[in-house]
Order: sequence, then C-alpha cells, then structure tokens
Amino acid sequence: MSIFTIDEDTGDIHATKRLDREQQAFFTLRAHARDRRTDQLIEPESQFIIKVQDINDNEPKFLDGPYTARVPERSPVGTSVVTVVATDDDDPTYGNSARLVYSLIQGQPHFTVEPHTGMVLTALPDMDRETRDRYLLVVQAKDMIGQMGCLSGTTSVTVMLTDVNDNPPRFPRKSYQFRVPESAPVSSVVGRIRALDLDVGLNAELDYRVLDGDGLGTFRIVSDPNTQEGLVTLQKALDFESKSSYMLRVEASNHVVDARFLSMGPFRDVAEVRLLVENVNEPPVFSSSVSRMEVSEAAAVGSKVGSVSARDPDHISSPVRYSIDRKSDVGRYFSIDSLSGLIFTARPLDRETVTEHNISVSATEILDLSQVGKAVVLISVKDVNDNAPRFADNYKTFVCENAEPGQVIETLSAVDPDDPVNGHHFLFSLSGDTTENLNFTLQDHKDNTASILTRRAGFSRQDQPVHFLSVVISDGGEPALSSTNTLSVTVCDCERLRDHLSCIQEGSPQLEVSHNTPAAAAAAAAAAAAAAAVLTCVLTVLGVVTVTAAAVRHRWVEPTMTDEQQDICENIVRYDDEGGGEEDTEAFDLSTLRHLHQNSVTDPLLSHTPEDRSGRDGLFQNFIQNRLQEADFDLTAPPYDSLQTFALEGSESAAAESLSSFSSFSSFSSFGSLNSRRSSESGQKFDFLRSWGPKFKKLAALYEQHQGGGQSP
Repeated sequence: MSIFTIDEDTGDIHATKRLDREQQAFFTLRAHARDRRTDQLIEPESQFIIKVQDINDNEPKFLDGPYTARVPERSPVGTSVVTVVATDDDDPTYGNSARLVYSLIQGQPHFTVEPHTGMVLTALPDMDRETRDRYLLVVQAKDMIGQMGCLSGTTSVTVMLTDVNDNPPRFPRKSYQFRVPESAPVSSVVGRIRALDLDVGLNAELDYRVLDGDGLGTFRIVSDPNTQEGLVTLQKALDFESKSSYMLRVEASNHVVDARFLSMGPFRDVAEVRLLVENVNEPPVFSSSVSRMEVSEAAAVGSKVGSVSARDPDHISSPVRYSIDRKSDVGRYFSIDSLSGLIFTARPLDRETVTEHNISVSATEILDLSQVGKAVVLISVKDVNDNAPRFADNYKTFVCENAEPGQVIETLSAVDPDDPVNGHHFLFSLSGDTTENLNFTLQDHKDNTASILTRRAGFSRQDQPVHFLSVVISDGGEPALSSTNTLSVTVCDCERLRDHLSCIQEGSPQLEVSHNTPAAAAAAAAAAAAAAAVLTCVLTVLGVVTVTAAAVRHRWVEPTMTDEQQDICENIVRYDDEGGGEEDTEAFDLSTLRHLHQNSVTDPLLSHTPEDRSGRDGLFQNFIQNRLQEADFDLTAPPYDSLQTFALEGSESAAAESLSSFSSFSSFSSFGSLNSRRSSESGQKFDFLRSWGPKFKKLAALYEQHQGGGQSP
C-alpha cells in the first residue's frame, strides 16, 4: 500500500514511488471489487503480479580491478597478458542494457584487448625489458554493445616485462692491470674484474676462467656470487727476482644460456689481465724449511751434527747470521756457527731421555735485522748400548717347605731402556758357584724370559727362612752389558685348599697362591699386606680424630681453679704513695716477716741449702709451666696480661733473709739493743741497699746509722 494505489471508481493502479528493478524485479498485489450499495463482494479476491521492466540505468563495473600482470620480454604478438571482466547490474535478458564490449583507451600500440572477452594481448614483438620494463594500460567496458546512450566503466592494468637472457656479458675494458707485491700470501685476492650483463637474476650470473697466458698456474680467477666479479687469486708464491710480470687472457660467460637468443651473438667476452710483481725486502729463505739430522748419543761435546743454509732472495743479497731459538732448545744441547750454519753438540746427549730434538733455527739479515727467516731442524739421537738390563718387576718369590725338585717357583723377565735395531736378546744365568746354586737352578727360555726351579726337595723355615739368588742378565749388545740382580725367595708352609696352595708365614696372615705359580702367591701376599695396611690406616685416622675431638673439647671447657690457685693469682696492691713500713698492713701479714728466720728453719720453701734450693726451684718451675699451659689453652681467658704477686722474695737476693731489723723485736725491747750484736755484724756492709731504689732508702739509712755508732730516735 506504500508503493501502489488503486482508483476505487475506475480500478486503475498507480505507483506512488520510483521503482528499481535491481532492488525488486516484481510485486504481487491482491485486489477485490464490492457493490457500492450493498458493500458485498461482486467476485472473489484476485491476485495481480506487476513486473518491473528494466531500463539501462547501471554502468559496467570491474570488480577485480585494478589489475597487475607479467609477461616475458620479447614475447611474440598475440601473447595473452591478462583477462579483465566487467559486470552490469541491468537485466541481461531484456534488450542490450547488459551486453558489454571492451576497448583499450591507453596502452597502444604495445597492447590490445579482445572486445568481447576482455583478454589483453601483446601487439608488438621484441619488447625489451632493458629499454622499458613497465606499462600502464586503461581498459574500458561499454553496455548496449557500445550504441548511442550506452554507459561505460574503466579499469587499469599494470603490465611488467620479466627478464630473459637476451644480453651477453661484456667487459667495459679490454685490458686490466694490477700490481702485486711479491710477499703476497698464497690464496690472497690480487685483483678484481667485472663484465657487465644487462640482464638480472639467474640470467646475469657469470662464470670466469683463464683461457691462456704465462700466468696460468700461478694465478686463477673465480666468480664472486654476490657481486658477479671475477676475483684474481694467487696460487703460487711470487719472486720478483725470478719473474716480474704475468699476462692472463680471461673469459666471462653466462652461467645459463637461452638457446632462442644464440643468434644474437656469443654470450661471452674476453679481456686481458696484466699482473706486475713489485719487489719487497724479503727475509732469508732456507734451502729446506724442515731439515732432518742424526747424531749418536755417544757423540762428544762439540761434535758436528749437520748444517743449514739460507740466502737473501732480494736483488741486493745481504749476508745472514744463524742462531738457535732457545725456546726450542731449553736444555741447550746444541750450538750453531753464526756464519757457516754448522750445528754442533753443546752437551752430552741421552737417547733414553730425549729421542728427538725439535729445534728452530733463525737466519737474520745483517743489513736489516728485521728480516728473519726460520726453519725447523729435527735431530734424531741414535742409540748406543749404554744401559744394562734389569728385572722387569720387583719380584717377591715364595717356595713351599714341601716343594719338589724341578718345581717352577718364578718366571723372570727383563727390561732395558736401550733400543737395539734387532730387538732385545737377554741372557739369564745364576752368578758363580754359590751355595744357593745347590738349592735352585735357572732355565733360560731364549725368549727374554727365564724360570727359577727348585733343585732339591724340602726347605726349612727354621734353618733358612729366606734364600737370595744372584741372577746375571746380559743384553748381548755391542759391547755387551750385564747386571747382577738379587732375587729373594721366602720359605713358607703351604697347605692345599682345593686348587690353590695356602702359604702360611709366621706373623703374617694366611696367603692363597696358585698350586703351580709362586708368583701368584706373591701377589696374594701383597694384596693381604695392602689390606692390612689399609685397615691400620683407618684405625689410625679414627684414633687421631678421637684425640683431636677430646683436645678441642678440653680447650673449650673453662678450667676450674682451686681456692689456693685463686689466692695466689692476680693479687694486685695499689699504693698511692711510698710504702710506710709497718703501717702498711693491708696486703701482707707482717708477722711472716718478723719471724722469717724461725720459719725458714721449718719451711722447706725457705731453706737455703743447695739441695733444698734446687728442689724449690723445680717446684716453682713446674708451677709456672702449668699455669703457662693453662693460659695457652684457655680460650675464655681475656687477651691482657696479669700481674702475679708473691709474698716470698727470690732465694738469690742478697737480702733474702731479712729486709730490716724488725726481726729483733722478738728478743730486744728497743732498736737501741742492736749494739750487743755489733760483734757478729761488724763485718757486713749495707751500702748496696741504696742501689735497690727508693723503697730501700729508709732501711739503708737505718743500717748505715747503726754502723756509724748512732742510735735510733
């Protein structure tokens, strides 16, 4: 009802809006007729279909544009490039509104388009990418077959020409020249050349090779895959004095060739390369970089070993001076004549110590000391027979008491550090006519081994527990050398246990040995001894650990002190003024001083006989030593010194018996009664008291006054 309306009187149907077939192509309407007077249906409801007729109101459109296409250069005419497609929304079944034709607006004369299919084709032959590699085309599509009143649409097509190998390589120059120093190392690049190829990618890859020239074999050329250059490299060392220039003919060609374009000419080019060798100051050159020499180890010091030779290869030849690099001859076994290059021995040689000496010899130009050449000299030391053979092992041989005659108890072998040309040939024998030769015999197997056999039956440990055999070993060299080796054979008690013999020695653990191989018994004995040694070591370690732990624990436990020890240590008395004699009684018991003579009779510490004095000194020494050890091992003691105060004066002091005449108070009522004793003391001098310091000043004055006849106040 919003799009169509009907005239109720005439029945005409009208459209109220503009219709678009592309949005809705037809409409279905339902209508009926009624009697105006009775409003009754005259006939049943009818259905009407209204179809919208198309007109050309939509232009063609390229839904996939713009386009990009590629085509090889030099493609023939008519080569397909790309197909463009346009669409038209008008009704293709009604009229020509949707019938399209294509045309090329831009891109002639190189390309064309097929009008009905839209296929873009090449229109010119031999299009060259190197000249122009990109084209922009504009394609137009018209409806109504292009008739008057048609609508049109356009799109763009970018056409790129791809490369083909249609250009041969060309050298921009026909000759090249390079300068190369004669010291240039082998395999180094000495020149670069490049041929130009207008193609790209694989079509521009080049191969270089030397065709001919006098430098063939001395130089070669290879391609650089990144830059497509030809790299001229050195294959052999140069020598300006021998040859100063080289000529090469070099060819450059494409790696890949397209046969379609061979008619255009050869795809290769040739150029000449000239190489000029520059002279440089070179170091001396040895005639041989490695020389081999031989010398006997018996050669005397100063013997000639060999010689080396070097020369200056430069045009102006400089004399050279030879020397040995001492880093290669640390032992200074050799010397060299600096002018002639002769090598001599400088000290005795020993092949068994050093078989071959590898020394470095230098040759230095005298005119230019910076030019030094080096060579290696290998000196082999030839062997002489200067070492006697000896036992190959430290044999420990056993023999059973019940051994039978002819029983093998040991198999011997020998070693010799010498290296004879034909190998070792040892000879074994027993030394002289000894008593042991009655008990044992030796059998030489002539294969550098020998066996020791029993000659009699029955051996006694009590009679002779160990037998010593002197075995002589000779090497059969020129001159022949021999040595006498002592083999000890221990007698043991053997018991058979299954397939083994058990060898029992007094004081040793039981050993099991093979029933026919005494050497195995020795090995078993050694194993048992090793086990015992290991067990002993373990027990020793455990004991040391236990003692160490106890000592550490003792050091960390604070020692206890008795009352006596506490009484006599750290008794520090401070005096603010000079001592006042008997008035100062805080620190000491003066009664001890008053009765010193009486106490000295009964107290062993105060006796003055030499025997008592030595005993007393020992007592004090033990006391001081014990206290010193306690202080050393006491980890809790403070790190400061302590003052030990003792009430007794040393026995060696001249005034050890009395410091004053206070002891007279026990028998005299006053100090003046000392006159009665003058007869016994008249011979004693007390001048030495003044040398004892200010503490004895008053005491000295009292005695001096007494000796002078004065009286005490």
